[in-house]
Amino acid sequence: MPTFSKKPAYTAAPPPEPRRTAAQSARALMGNPYFGALASGLMFLTMMVVLIATTGDPKAGEPVVRVSLAKVAGKAEPGWRNALAPERPGDPLVTEDLFTLSETPVEAETLLGGQAVITLPGGHSFQAGGPLPQAPLAGFHTQGPGGLLPIISQDGRTPAEVYARPFTPNGKPRIAIMIGGLGLNAKATRQAIETLPPQVTLSFVPYAEGLQGWVDLARAHGHEVLLEAPMEPIDYPENDPGPYTLLAQAPPADTVRKLEWLLSRAAGYYGVTNYLGSKFVASDAAMQTFASALRARGLAFVDDGSAARRGLGVPRASADRIVDDQLSAEAIDQHLLALEAGAIQDGEALGAGFAYPVTLAQVARWAQGLEQRGYQLAPASALTRP
Repeated sequence: MPTFSKKPAYTAAPPPEPRRTAAQSARALMGNPYFGALASGLMFLTMMVVLIATTGDPKAGEPVVRVSLAKVAGKAEPGWRNALAPERPGDPLVTEDLFTLSETPVEAETLLGGQAVITLPGGHSFQAGGPLPQAPLAGFHTQGPGGLLPIISQDGRTPAEVYARPFTPNGKPRIAIMIGGLGLNAKATRQAIETLPPQVTLSFVPYAEGLQGWVDLARAHGHEVLLEAPMEPIDYPENDPGPYTLLAQAPPADTVRKLEWLLSRAAGYYGVTNYLGSKFVASDAAMQTFASALRARGLAFVDDGSAARRGLGVPRASADRIVDDQLSAEAIDQHLLALEAGAIQDGEALGAGFAYPVTLAQVARWAQGLEQRGYQLAPASALTRP
């Protein structure tokens, strides 16, 4: 009997799907969630471009000042002998105070009560009495091993010139006040920046944390700034100004190395002042090395009176007296009155003080009526001489 193989059953092909119309295809595409999200984003971007093109920038042309305030914490570095006492027994030496980092331009009128600032590229123009331009200014710095170092610009201008507070004498006797020790105690530093007149010169400790933020804030309030250079005192190392103290017997290369570290801590200061230094300033060789380094970088030197007899070949000023060598309101007032007498006799006078709460309070009160008494409050830079 013949054998037959079983063939697979035949399966008919499925009927073809009906062709979609264009409208049906569009509705199907819109129903896709990924396409919907993409379309919404493109529509939003298109509307923003149209809006900007038709309305423009509503802030265009308005004066603004850009202030970058880094987080600042008052913290004393080991070895730095700071005389700021706690406000109450048992309080820590340094109080912590934080600023919010701001990378958003802040309108000048909201920053300093309506005193507008206009900074033009290369011109650095701004309203007298208002904030000073934010550092660093182009052309006045180079990159050093630890940060920016000040330099003389290609057109011959110096950091001492561009970072000093502008001053126009009015013929009256001039009195300048320099307040030092700032940056370690946050509360005292803010008090000095915010309550003292902008003509008061402020000097900052190089070891301070967040130093650039403090310098930015001081300049935003109109204060010119000095940087403190710790120098060897007679009783060193019992009295130790810190790890980067400039030593009288050190080789010149070591002095320059330490000074460059100090100078690279921040930008925006017009000069340097001493912290201690009774032994260092008495050394001719040490001071020549120090002055040569400042001269090459276009910086001024303003001292507390301990180096009054040294010319050094850089813009110079020396304090006529320390106003708070005795920590009482009465003693400080007497020193301030003595500055007034000296200004009448010599045409100008410079006082130096520390950021003690009593010093800040008395100087602020004294400065309020200074103009009515026939004097002109001046920044310390206005009293410097080559």
